[in-house]
Amino acid sequence: MDKNRKLSFLLLVSVLVIATCGLIYELVAGTLASYLLGDTITQFSTIIGLYLFSMGIGSFLSKYVRGNLLRTFVTVEIWVGIIGGFSSSILFLSFELVESFSFILYFLILLTGTLVGLEIPLLMRILNEYKIGFRDIVSKVFTFDYVGALAASLIFPLFFVPRLGLIKTSFFFGILNVAIAVLLLLRFPLEFKRRRGLLLFAFVSLAVLSAGFVSGDRIMHYAEALSYPDKVIYSQSSSYQRIVLTRGHNETRLFLNGNLQFSSQDEYRYHEALVHPVMQRSRQRSNVLVMGGGDGLALREILKYPDVQHVTLVDLDPALTNLFSGNEFLTRLNEHSLLSPKVEIVNQDAFIWIRNTVKKYDCVIIDFPDPSSFALGKLYSNLMYQSLHRILNPGAALVIQSTSPFFAPNSFWCINETLRSAGFTTLPYHCYVPSFGEWGFIMASEGDIAPVSAPLPAGLRFFTEAAFASMTHFPEDMKERPTGINRLNNQMLVHFFEKEWSTYTAH
Repeated sequence: MDKNRKLSFLLLVSVLVIATCGLIYELVAGTLASYLLGDTITQFSTIIGLYLFSMGIGSFLSKYVRGNLLRTFVTVEIWVGIIGGFSSSILFLSFELVESFSFILYFLILLTGTLVGLEIPLLMRILNEYKIGFRDIVSKVFTFDYVGALAASLIFPLFFVPRLGLIKTSFFFGILNVAIAVLLLLRFPLEFKRRRGLLLFAFVSLAVLSAGFVSGDRIMHYAEALSYPDKVIYSQSSSYQRIVLTRGHNETRLFLNGNLQFSSQDEYRYHEALVHPVMQRSRQRSNVLVMGGGDGLALREILKYPDVQHVTLVDLDPALTNLFSGNEFLTRLNEHSLLSPKVEIVNQDAFIWIRNTVKKYDCVIIDFPDPSSFALGKLYSNLMYQSLHRILNPGAALVIQSTSPFFAPNSFWCINETLRSAGFTTLPYHCYVPSFGEWGFIMASEGDIAPVSAPLPAGLRFFTEAAFASMTHFPEDMKERPTGINRLNNQMLVHFFEKEWSTYTAH
């Protein structure tokens, strides 16, 4: 293989690498923005649009590049590696340290996209200089480019995020970018004038990125220490979410994607209010379904009823259920409920699972995270609620955690109206949980909600039937209001939720 063919082959391989790296940087930015800012679809849509636009800018600017194209390409590779490699660290750290986080996010995307947009046109011009026909150039470059994009889209969620996390993933692909530059510099020294300076720049960049990769976990822990007031005792990026546990002031808190899920100091109020009203009003309790609730705390309350024979827990993320079934402190908190022989754990998307299951249940408890994104909003849609009819035994009752009727009244009453549109009779209620404030739940049944059919278990710390009477009363500032139905094609609940909570947190 002569020198031209060797260089052409190496350049085509570099197309595969840079396409993979470029898409990874885009996915990292989108994932990180959805973690920190919420509203997954809006963040990904904005970031993809800006990234593609900036790639167009880079492609346009490439026509002004003159002189040694290979040297320019290598220089661009190094800078893409540095900026892309450090991007997630910069964003995680700046989120709590600066007010203009969105500006930094979009500036990094614009800069990275522009540099990535320079790469392919430069490569095509370089290959043209080595007398490869235009048809072959276009065919080969875009083939390798699209294969690289496919590789990135598969390995990012399946391997890199759960194994390395976002910060180490960014550094890893930054190293790959610079490694391509180093390989070209070493294999074809005669193609570069004043090679030493460029080679030194590349090796220093490799060293700095490698140090960042090794320090990735420490950078992440420092960034999370800035974000959470208490000490972070556990953190993990699963394929679906960022799981963080903090401890301080005699309490442990669980955060998913930065959103508080419970505090060990007062979670009993929430879970007793969620579980016991519906368990009391279900005519039978032998077969119970829980959707969400991978922490096992709702299960703990369900298993206090001796007539419960089987509980199916459907939670998307195995990392969460594994954590709460394997950690000594957490298993004490949920009283080893996830390890009970009565419990079957199913790690699937509940929206898909419910459409395929053939089992029927006496009682259904739905404890999904708040509808802060369209991916979660579908779980509160009329289509989801219509699917519930098929799995309910006669006399079954269900309950749904429904966010706060005080802070997000439109969101709360939208869930109620959506349930009614799906053919359910509803009974909304609320209680005060210190970590969250006033919190809401909606009980529902296919007919009239049955009267109490079971006594309360002994040893409850908060819930009583007398207290429940006051929970069903809504004062003027939380009273029912018309909203509309949360359908899969409008997701109005997500818009309500985002607007109401952003208004509250802004104050």
